[in-house]
Amino acid sequence: MATPAQDVVVEPDDFNDNDSSLGDVGNDGTSSTASLYSSILDYRKENGRTYHKFRDGKYHFPNDEEENERLDLQHHIFDLSFDGKLGLSPPNEPESNVSRVLDLGTGTGIWAMDFGDEHPGAEVTGVDLSPIQPQFVPPNVKFEVDDIEDSWTYSRPFDYIHSRMMNSSISKWEEYIRQSYENLTPGGWLELQEFGLPLSDDDTLKEEHALYQSMKHLDEAAAKTDHAFVDLDALKPMLEAAGFVDVSELRFKWPSNTWPRHAKFKELGAWNYENITTGLQGFLMAALTRGLGWKSDEVNVLAAQARKDVGDRSIHAYWPIIKERSVRAGTVKDGPGGFLRTEHISPTLRNAAILTPIRSTIPEQADERKIFTDEVIEISD
Repeated sequence: MATPAQDVVVEPDDFNDNDSSLGDVGNDGTSSTASLYSSILDYRKENGRTYHKFRDGKYHFPNDEEENERLDLQHHIFDLSFDGKLGLSPPNEPESNVSRVLDLGTGTGIWAMDFGDEHPGAEVTGVDLSPIQPQFVPPNVKFEVDDIEDSWTYSRPFDYIHSRMMNSSISKWEEYIRQSYENLTPGGWLELQEFGLPLSDDDTLKEEHALYQSMKHLDEAAAKTDHAFVDLDALKPMLEAAGFVDVSELRFKWPSNTWPRHAKFKELGAWNYENITTGLQGFLMAALTRGLGWKSDEVNVLAAQARKDVGDRSIHAYWPIIKERSVRAGTVKDGPGGFLRTEHISPTLRNAAILTPIRSTIPEQADERKIFTDEVIEISD
């Protein structure tokens, strides 16, 4: 939560001293695939929340209705960040001929269902520890209860593997990435959308703030329970070590509230304020009580204090979604289903980030390497 190296600057809006909190947006402080046996549905109840039963205790976030609604809201923030796209890999393009798709940590299944709707010819499988997905889904979508840190036993490889917000849920990232690689077709895509702990570029998020302290304790608790937060900068070397090529990253910033001046960031901040304030108690409760021995009342007090900081527009905090390093876009005709690999990077996406590794070996020099924006087309040598 120290100040990061400067990159994309989010300029704060002008607010007077009497307008530094978000009173207008509710700042009131207020290993084979498992079958759905009844024991799995008998969720663990703890401190007023419910948690998954299968592999009890492995994942610290709740799976109750409150958290499920937050996950769907978070999906909307990704939708805003990606300008309406489900992802930034070529399989997300309407004309892509992707056949098999795997959604890791599918949660409510909203991404998998949306992808299935947009690509009716694709077979989409969502995997999670909790069977919280709806019963009525697109005919080409199915869900499985499984532990993705076990050995994968899929009979056929996938063209596209999608993984979102798994930080502190995975204990061995190298193994997670290796299994993804081994379960992709040649030319298949792995897309990771990961988050880090909150930062500020102007040092307005300080160590004494409850938000800082809450994330510090969450980091400590995750490490003690063998699910430490991975350094986002370590992901690219891991992907390359596993054999992925053309690994590209984009930078996203999700503001803590409506403090930014720019309308795009302000909108993201308004949604992320709801995302974080509704989720904070759930983020902290199991992690701090199980990992650090806190009492539930202590967690509730810290969460309430941290929520006030999230709504304070004088604190210019944001959540990073992968640090930007490079974007290498090209056209290669050996992708899954024969679709062209062409990345479209919109200027409105330069407020956030994504890792998009490609499995297949791409020629060192393609005939054309194009970077697309909404305004210009640049051709590099």
